[in-house]
Amino acid sequence: MRPGEGLDALMSPRSIAVIGASQEATKIGGRPVDLLRRHGYAGRIYPVNPRAATVQGLKAYASVADLPEAPDLAIIAVDAERAGEAVEQCAARGVRSVVVFSSGFAELGEQGRAMQDRLRVAARGSGMRLLGPNCLGAVSIAEKSIATFSIVLEHGMPAAGSLGIVSQSGNLGSYTMRLASERGVGVSRFITTGNECDIDIADGIAWMARDPATKVILCALETCRDAGRLITALEEARDAGKPVIAIKIGTSEAGQAAAASHTGAMAGSDAVFDALFARTGAVRVRSIDELIDLGHAASILLPDRLPKGPGIAILTASGGFGVLLADAAQAVGLTLPELGGETQRQILELVPFASARNPVDATAQMSSRPDLLEKIMTAVVADERTDTVILPLPFSLHLPRLRSIYMDTLRNMRAQFPHRPIVLCVDGPEDALAELHALGFPTIASFDGCCATVAALARLQAAAQRPQDKPAAVAQAAPLAADAFRHELGAKRALADAGVPVLAERLVQDADAAARAATEIGYPVVLKIASPDLPHKTEVGGVVVGLGSEADVRRAYAQMRDRVATRAPNAVIDGAILAPMAKGVAELILGSRIDPVFGPVVMVGLGGIFAEILQDTAVQMAPVSEAQAMAMLKSLKAFAVLDGARGRPRADLDAAAQAVAALSRFAAANADTVAEIDVNPLLLRARGEGAVALDALLIPHGERPVGVTELNEKEAAEAGPEETQGAGG
Repeated sequence: MRPGEGLDALMSPRSIAVIGASQEATKIGGRPVDLLRRHGYAGRIYPVNPRAATVQGLKAYASVADLPEAPDLAIIAVDAERAGEAVEQCAARGVRSVVVFSSGFAELGEQGRAMQDRLRVAARGSGMRLLGPNCLGAVSIAEKSIATFSIVLEHGMPAAGSLGIVSQSGNLGSYTMRLASERGVGVSRFITTGNECDIDIADGIAWMARDPATKVILCALETCRDAGRLITALEEARDAGKPVIAIKIGTSEAGQAAAASHTGAMAGSDAVFDALFARTGAVRVRSIDELIDLGHAASILLPDRLPKGPGIAILTASGGFGVLLADAAQAVGLTLPELGGETQRQILELVPFASARNPVDATAQMSSRPDLLEKIMTAVVADERTDTVILPLPFSLHLPRLRSIYMDTLRNMRAQFPHRPIVLCVDGPEDALAELHALGFPTIASFDGCCATVAALARLQAAAQRPQDKPAAVAQAAPLAADAFRHELGAKRALADAGVPVLAERLVQDADAAARAATEIGYPVVLKIASPDLPHKTEVGGVVVGLGSEADVRRAYAQMRDRVATRAPNAVIDGAILAPMAKGVAELILGSRIDPVFGPVVMVGLGGIFAEILQDTAVQMAPVSEAQAMAMLKSLKAFAVLDGARGRPRADLDAAAQAVAALSRFAAANADTVAEIDVNPLLLRARGEGAVALDALLIPHGERPVGVTELNEKEAAEAGPEETQGAGG
């Protein structure tokens, strides 16, 4: 079933039955009846209670079968043991949707899982949609359709607005709705999915993407049970112009513990969620306050007043406020372009002792003379060198005189510049804030929150305008050669066939063979131990670089075999790999792993010894196109180093992007057999000279190389940097 199908009866029901309805409004079975009546639901309400003739003044019915009609929605507020029968009765009666409040299902173990499966079978067999179990239900604000027992609605309904809330956590979703209401932000819909027996988070997002009442979707995620459905829903919201603002809680450790490859350790599930949101145009926030601030601002500025970029102008009556805002802006990636010469001239003509560059400090004159305020603000807002204007008004709205001045000016600004984004850093009386919101001005109380919100708004706009580059589907690959998983030589042969560039190498079994191969390849050369038991060769002294003669090769081969025999006496040794010594201008690590939810993902980051120290990585779901691979590279903090910063030679970024894309295709095509891929390093040569994988590791499903458990820190240190430089391992 396509995400979002069949939810109309849940969100816009013409009639609601409450199974387990209670006379007491404080009980879970009594709250929906009380809230529906108190807040003025216009549809029909059918309490179901076999032991009562009336419930809270309404006629009660002994069972669903006794109802005068099949209701659009049934709320099930009975214990878990009786919920299965209630759902089956609803399915038999033709009820179109049910909400199951009851807990005690899959969250408690196998017995509860079996009870939950009974609910699923009944719903799926009849086509009825089921929300829950173990959920806080759903609310449609304008329709006063209330299928929840949340205490948030006991003292009033939120104002109707355009902010939709969909949450896996009931209390987190309910708290979000409460904060939105306190901030004066209007809400359209509220859905909490609980155990997601049938309706899941993707259903909620997709339905709201089609809902005319919803402009912005706030999403609170704990996990993802079906990656394909979630991706489809997020893409539908993006294509509908409905921004999804997501908070993801609970960082998964799946696939990170005891990882045999660098990739497994650095491409954890939380990073994949970041990649998912970036690819589908959603914006991730890290706190409920950010969620509300951004949702509020986006709902006011959509559809045509989102910032076109990160450039801001700050207009203030206080130099200190301007500096604080400038610091906060820089911390979140905003820029402060210098205002145009004409703009600065106009400001200085009005206030000769002002600071006119950006931030603009117009001094207290700005608020003491309304004529100056409007002229200065007009000059700043009209300057198109910036994308957003931020105006801090910390206490102004609490003072009637200043409130009047600023309100009049802001009304004129909106009339003069209807599409210009202006964000106010201000707190004040509720009625003043409501008036500003109605005029189209978002209000954020804190300096940091204001700048974070503007930066996120710019990301929303960029995501909406970004061309969608979807790589072609990749067919399952033919079986890999048996030696692909043995050690790096076989791994690199398999990757080379997929388009990842590698060096010409030889496997040798003795010093004589090593010397002959080195003469044929040409000096200088690298010698590396070949063993299925030693994925990290440098830890046992299994890599020697810069060998410049036959004598060097013979001596290095013998010494390396002795070191390895001492440090890893039980390791199986196939011989040694001899390769030409390669030089470049930078190193990357790239690889892939199978995420338990999203499948194959690809990772790229700064390589060499810094890979796990700096943790500068980018992750995406595989496969990626070369354009997406290049975007991954550009997202790295170290990208400037790769791109020739401070006179460094520019690395061959095109070759790097091609290697990332090729590896991602290989990972997707071989996902059934390859659990992890590790290329460390990918050596980047200067621009136009290519890239080459110096070391590689393929790990099959269900297996991990044993590695070297007996190597102590002293022995690892003795390997020394001279044995590892530029060779991988």
